[in-house]
Amino acid sequence: MTIVGNQQLKEFTTFGVEATARLFATVYSVAELRELIAEKSLAHEPKLVLGGGSNVLFTRDFDGLVIRNAIRGIQAFPGEGAEVIVKAGGGVDWDELVTWCIERNYAGLENLSKIPGSVGAAPVQNIGAYGVELKDVFRELEAIDLHTGEAIHLNESACVFGYRESIFKHEYRGLFLIHSVSLGLQDLNVRPDYKFKIDQGGVRQKLDEHGVTVPSLASVRKAVCEIRAAKLPDPVKFGNAGSFFKNPVIPQAQYETLAVRFPDMPHYPYPGARVKIPAGWLIEQCGWKGKMVGHTGVYKTHALVLVNYGGATGREVLALAYSIQKSVSEHFGIELLPEVNIF
Repeated sequence: MTIVGNQQLKEFTTFGVEATARLFATVYSVAELRELIAEKSLAHEPKLVLGGGSNVLFTRDFDGLVIRNAIRGIQAFPGEGAEVIVKAGGGVDWDELVTWCIERNYAGLENLSKIPGSVGAAPVQNIGAYGVELKDVFRELEAIDLHTGEAIHLNESACVFGYRESIFKHEYRGLFLIHSVSLGLQDLNVRPDYKFKIDQGGVRQKLDEHGVTVPSLASVRKAVCEIRAAKLPDPVKFGNAGSFFKNPVIPQAQYETLAVRFPDMPHYPYPGARVKIPAGWLIEQCGWKGKMVGHTGVYKTHALVLVNYGGATGREVLALAYSIQKSVSEHFGIELLPEVNIF
């Protein structure tokens, strides 16, 4: 294991903005991580864990130690009945895990195809798409305390999952490195009558276009991948972190007041007498979709995606985000919150 000084982080994030870590190390095992934590010269350094770098925006250099999680490995164990427990290292690419499971006929992750990032970052965000969230299949995770090297195991309730939320964005923020995640999936070799979730985000329509009447793991994944490719820019071409903002959840009473002014506002019921509003629609109504500001802008086919068109700084992207938040607040009285982790 090597500790590098003044490491450029641009190549490790999908936004592709310039930022430097004063110290940087990649760990490939729990043993290496504990060795790093035990280094006395690093005891008081601020520490930041970096996975796939797909949900982070650096607005300045990081004056401390960035630890890149490269702990790999995927294993499967029998569960009860048709359930199979899949355990993956935190440094595994998320879509690599999805592909691995589909190849073995394990169901539950197909709607989460092509979400960028690492397995270790997935619980932090409680990633989700097309009617499925990580918490739906989550069983437990293992993490290491970045200050003591001690291990913890957390089940679903201990992670306090919410909409793009978990305990790792609040009380445990910056305190742990997640080195493994275990998921409970359905083995279709045992349970061929599995019911696919295809009623959100145009998945059913895409299957219809393909003439699919009986969904399969492969057909659902293909549909999801095509939908994402049509809407989202390739980070290799245009730096981005996917959806920059969360879809706001507002009280039912507030929605009803807004619906009088905006009868076409899309909305979805949410627990607790609340309503979820698509942030992309709000941003588009404020005229931001496809707009460029300097080297950054809002993507032309998806208003939730902020893009680095080349040469943008993290501060430029953040300034654009602030302007969008201000517009939506003034027009709708709704506060947009970032989904991206900002440093």
